[in-house]
Amino acid sequence: MGRKVVVAVCTLNQWALDFEGNLSRILQSVQEAKEMGALYRTGPELEICGYSCEDHFHESDTFLHSWQVLAELLKSSTCKDILIDVGMPVQHRNVSYNCRVAFFNKKILLIRPKMMLCEDGNYRETRWFSCWTKERQVEDYYLPRMITAITNQTTVPIGDAVIATKDTCIGFEICEELWNPQSRHIPLSLDGVEIISNGSGSYMELRKAYVTVDLVKSATFKSGGAYMFSNLRGCDGQRIYFNGCSCVAVNGEIVSRGLQFALHDVEVITATIDLEDIRSYRTQLRSRSHIAASNTPFPRVNVDFSLSDDEDIHLTISPPIEWKYLTPEEEIELGPACWLWDYLRRSGQGGFFLPLSGGVDSTSTACIVFSMCTQICDAVQKGESQVLYDVRKILCQSDYMPSDPMELCNRLLVTCYMASENSSQETRQRALQLASEIGSYHFPIVIDAAVSAVIGIFTSATGLVPKFRAKGGCPRQNLALQNIQARLRMVLSYLFAQLMLWVRGRPGGLLVLGSSNVDEALRGYMTKYDCSSADVNPIGGISKTDLKSFLQYAKNRFFLPSLSEILQAPPTAELEPLTDGQITQTDEQDMGMTYAELSEFGRLRKTNHCGPFSMFQKLVHKWSNKCTPQEVAEKVKHFFRCYAINRHKMTVLTPSYHAETYSPDDNRFDHRPFLYRVHWNWQFKAIDDAVAQMTKDKRAQSVDRSQINHDPMGSNNSIASTLSSPFNMRRDRKGVLI
Repeated sequence: MGRKVVVAVCTLNQWALDFEGNLSRILQSVQEAKEMGALYRTGPELEICGYSCEDHFHESDTFLHSWQVLAELLKSSTCKDILIDVGMPVQHRNVSYNCRVAFFNKKILLIRPKMMLCEDGNYRETRWFSCWTKERQVEDYYLPRMITAITNQTTVPIGDAVIATKDTCIGFEICEELWNPQSRHIPLSLDGVEIISNGSGSYMELRKAYVTVDLVKSATFKSGGAYMFSNLRGCDGQRIYFNGCSCVAVNGEIVSRGLQFALHDVEVITATIDLEDIRSYRTQLRSRSHIAASNTPFPRVNVDFSLSDDEDIHLTISPPIEWKYLTPEEEIELGPACWLWDYLRRSGQGGFFLPLSGGVDSTSTACIVFSMCTQICDAVQKGESQVLYDVRKILCQSDYMPSDPMELCNRLLVTCYMASENSSQETRQRALQLASEIGSYHFPIVIDAAVSAVIGIFTSATGLVPKFRAKGGCPRQNLALQNIQARLRMVLSYLFAQLMLWVRGRPGGLLVLGSSNVDEALRGYMTKYDCSSADVNPIGGISKTDLKSFLQYAKNRFFLPSLSEILQAPPTAELEPLTDGQITQTDEQDMGMTYAELSEFGRLRKTNHCGPFSMFQKLVHKWSNKCTPQEVAEKVKHFFRCYAINRHKMTVLTPSYHAETYSPDDNRFDHRPFLYRVHWNWQFKAIDDAVAQMTKDKRAQSVDRSQINHDPMGSNNSIASTLSSPFNMRRDRKGVLI
C-alpha cells in the first residue's frame, strides 16, 4: 500500500491579459513538476488570465479567453497523468466567481469558487467577483461547447467540495480564506481532507513575509495535514509586487519553500509527504478527533487515480526546514529591482533615465537599478534563458551576454546631474562619484539659462522680478522660484529620456525614474510636476529612514564607498541660494518636522487609522519624555495642516512600488479626499481642550506636591510617586513649570 506522495507548488510571474505567455508558463510549470516526480500540481490565484485584470473582469472576453487557455491545457500531452488545478474566472448563472478548476486526463473534476473575498489594502475583489456562499453544496455547471468537445462532459460540479483520490483527499482554499478568522482549512481537515491547496495572489510589504508563513504553518498545526501554498511573483501590471514564498507545510512545519524575489518566471518546488504521518498526528489529537467524528461532510468528487505508488520505499520524506527571512534592507535591495525589471521588459523601453542629485533618495533609486543589473547577470550565469532573451531584446543586440553589472548598468541607466546656481560642488561631486562606481552613463547639465528664460517671460508680462527670500522676496516669490527649477528638471528629464538612446545610436527611449520617498509624499514636500513626476518610482513606498538603512547596507553589499558621504550629508533640495558656497536650506527645516516624526505620523494616520485628536492622544504619552503636551499638539496640527494643503498632489503621484503600510497612494491604497478644510477647526479644538485639561491636572499635581514637600510627616514614597510623572520630571530638569 502506497503512503508517500510527491506534490508540487508553483510560483509564476504572470501578466494580466497575457493569455499566450500565461499559458506557456503554466505548461512549463506542469512539465517541471512531472520531471520532479510530482503527481499533483497546483498554481497561483487567477494564473490563467493574471490577477490584476481588474475591470477587464467585467468583459466577457476575459472569461472567453480563459476557457480557451484551459482548453489548450486539457488537450496538451504535458498535462497527461498528473492531477492539476489552475486559477481562472468563471461565470455561473450570471455571477462571476474567482475559481480553482481541477482536472485530470482531459476531464474536469471540480470548479471550486472562492468563498471569502479580500477587500483590504490594495485588494478590491468584490468589485468584480462574488463569494460562493453555499457551504458544502455543489451545483451543475454547464461547460462551454469548446470544452465539451475535449472532455465529452456536458456538466461538472461547481461549489464547495473536495476531491477524493484512491489514497487521499484534497481540499481547497483560495488566498483570503487562509487569512479569514473562519478559514476553510479547519472544517476541511475535520472531514478527513489530508492535502489542502491554496492558490494565492499575496503582495509584498516590508517586514511582512512572516505573516504568510505563520498562517501556513498554523493551518496544519492544530489539525494536522499538508498545506500547499502557491503564490504569484512579480509585477503583473500594477504598483504591487507579488512576492512568491510558495511553500509546503506538514503538521505545522515548513518542509519546502520557494524564493521571495527572483527574476525567473517559473519556479516549481516539490515536497514528499508521508500520508501516515498526517494520520498519526491527527489521531493523537484527541479533542480534534472527537469534533471530527461529528463533522458535517463535504461533497466528494471521486477520481480513479492515486497520488502514491506501492513501490515508494525509495522516496525520502521532506524534512522540516527553518525559514530564514530577509532583512528590510535585503527586501529593498531585491524587491523594487525585480519590480523595475518586470516593468522595463514588458514596457518595450530601452532603459532608465534618472536625475541624480547626490542625495539619499536619487542615490537609493540608482542603487536599486544597480541591484537589478546584478540580479540579471547572476540569473544569466545560472542559465535563465528568459532573462537573457529579455535583456537582449531590450538592448536590441541578439548576441549580447551580460556578465558585469557595471557594464550592463552603463547600457540600461542614464544619470544626469541637473545643476543650477543654487547647487553645491559637494552634491555634484557625490553624484559623479556614485555614477562612476555603479557604471551608469552619466553627464551634468546646467539649467540656469532655462530658469532665466522662464523668469524673463514672467517679467516681460508683468514688469515684476520675483526674488528669493534671502534677497528680500516674500514667501510666495521664494517658493515660485524654487518650483521653476524643480519643474524645468522634469521637462528636461523627459527630453533626455526620449533622445539619449538616439544620441547613443540605439533605437527606442528611456523610462524616467522618480525618486521621492513615501514620507515626502505624505507631507506633500514636493513640487507638483517636478522630478517626482516620472514614469515609475521604485522608492515611492519606502520611508527615508529605511532608505538610509538600505544605503548603509548597499555600501558594503556592492562596495560603493561614495555612499558614506551621501549618508552623512543633510537632506536638501538645493533650490535656494547658497551662502558663501554652502547649503543653507535643509529638508527637515523646510518641513517643520523630522523624517522620524513624519514616519510616526504616517503610521498613525494610515495603519492605526488616527485622525488629529486620536494621533495627539497617542503621541502625547509616547513623546512625553521629549515634548510637552502643547508641543505635541502643535506638531500634530502642523502635520495635518500640511497634509490637507498638499493632499491634491497624491492624485498625480507617480506609480510607485508598494512597500509600506502607510503609503498615501491615492490610486487605490489610501482612499481619501484631495480637498480638505485645512484648519480642522473641530478636531483641533478637541486637541486644545485636551491640552488645557492636562495643563490643569498638572498644575493641581504641582500644588499637591508642594503641600507634600512642606508636610513634615510626608513620606518619601509619596514624593517619589508624584515625581514619576513625565511632565513633573521635565519641570524638575528645566526648573520651571511648563
